[in-house]
Amino acid sequence: PAIGGFLTHCGWNSTVESICNGVPLICWPFFAEQQTNCWYSCTKWGIGMEIDTNVKRSEVERQVRELMAGEIGKEMKRKATEWKGLAQEATGTSYTNMDNLISKVLCSKF
Repeated sequence: PAIGGFLTHCGWNSTVESICNGVPLICWPFFAEQQTNCWYSCTKWGIGMEIDTNVKRSEVERQVRELMAGEIGKEMKRKATEWKGLAQEATGTSYTNMDNLISKVLCSKF
């Protein structure tokens, strides 16, 4: 895959997009729902690691290296792939939706 991880503020849209694509997160929340999304990503879903609020360049580098090549990163990627599968099962893929559209609208008799 072209994207090995996502450094994110953990807004809901960014979190959902990462889950749907099986991409683990480096979480850097600021306000609103971001802390909650970060907490779930890191502690419940196992797809994220949080950056300290007093972030330093060396800490970002350490977490990126761990995510891309470390054992924790491998486990996060495995879990992110599992969550991707669960998301697809819950809603189907865009291919499924397109197939349904063609079947119900374009191929129906009037």
